[in-house]
Amino acid sequence: MKILHTADLHLREYKDKRWETLETLVQIGRKNKVEIFVISGDLFDKGIDAESLRPMIREVFSDNGFKIVLIPGNHDSECYKGGMYFGEDVTVLTNLNEPFEYKNLRIWGLPFKSGDGERLLEELRVLADNLTPDKTNILLYHGELLDTFFSRKDFGEEGDVRYMPVKLSYFKDLNVNYVLAGHFHSKFDTWKLENGGYFVYPGSPISITKRETGQRKVNIFEVGKPPKEYLLDTPHFEEITVEFEPFTENHPLEVVKTFLGRIHPEASIILTIKGYINSARIKMSESELAKQIREITKKKSTRLYLEFRDVSTILEDDLLKNYMKKLELANYDEKKKKELLNLAIEAIMKAKS
Repeated sequence: MKILHTADLHLREYKDKRWETLETLVQIGRKNKVEIFVISGDLFDKGIDAESLRPMIREVFSDNGFKIVLIPGNHDSECYKGGMYFGEDVTVLTNLNEPFEYKNLRIWGLPFKSGDGERLLEELRVLADNLTPDKTNILLYHGELLDTFFSRKDFGEEGDVRYMPVKLSYFKDLNVNYVLAGHFHSKFDTWKLENGGYFVYPGSPISITKRETGQRKVNIFEVGKPPKEYLLDTPHFEEITVEFEPFTENHPLEVVKTFLGRIHPEASIILTIKGYINSARIKMSESELAKQIREITKKKSTRLYLEFRDVSTILEDDLLKNYMKKLELANYDEKKKKELLNLAIEAIMKAKS
């Protein structure tokens, strides 16, 4: 039996990029013949978004050949009260003691609530007696795993507040085969539980902020086997650094174009350009090169940092020329020679300033 697991879509508007990502995930579920599609919190960004999108969600979540099981996250914790209808195939788990049962599975939901880790530990202890071995137990969870280092940016725009903090040790004595988690946006990550199960963050399936970089993923796995990342062709951000070298034959513009040609078609780039140019050789000033770079990157770049410098006058310095001759004869690899040359250029630039 296959399960598709994601979280943190933060839906806001009908037919925007996030909505299209949800439709893509449904198509992937069909293609991979999953039987259950799990969303571990923050399907919606706010309660008002759930109100406006619920009629369309019903259509997307119907007649797909699989069940949809979700839990509230910290952003959409108020979206599922009062028996709201999200579709015939949708189950929202809002009570830890009322699982979703399907074939040989029992799926439990730990919905978002404010509080500390001790309260969560107590709830899990109460749950322990219900986690019988006659079925595979899966726990859906939305919050922060404290065992590993996360920075605040890994959870989106959450500030400094802790959300549902847990430790892997909390699951040590529980008969849980998988903890399918949400809230951690930045990347797919998984940990092995002491009982032999798995704790999984799939990361957000679309970049919610510029902090989520790299091609996005979901978790599609066979029950009884390890979690498995599945690459998505959805919008995301890429951080790229290009370094110009003043001694190569390649023109700086061609170097930038080569990097752009490698970018995923759905990626928007955060581009930093460093290094040095020889304006005399390329017959282009710093300002003209900067203008050309902005022109060729404007369709793909969301942030552009131009940190390169023209060192044409420095390259004519006799001291540097002598140093370069000695460096060429030295028994260093090319990477080390490049580092030493850059240090020499920096030193001469500072001395002349």
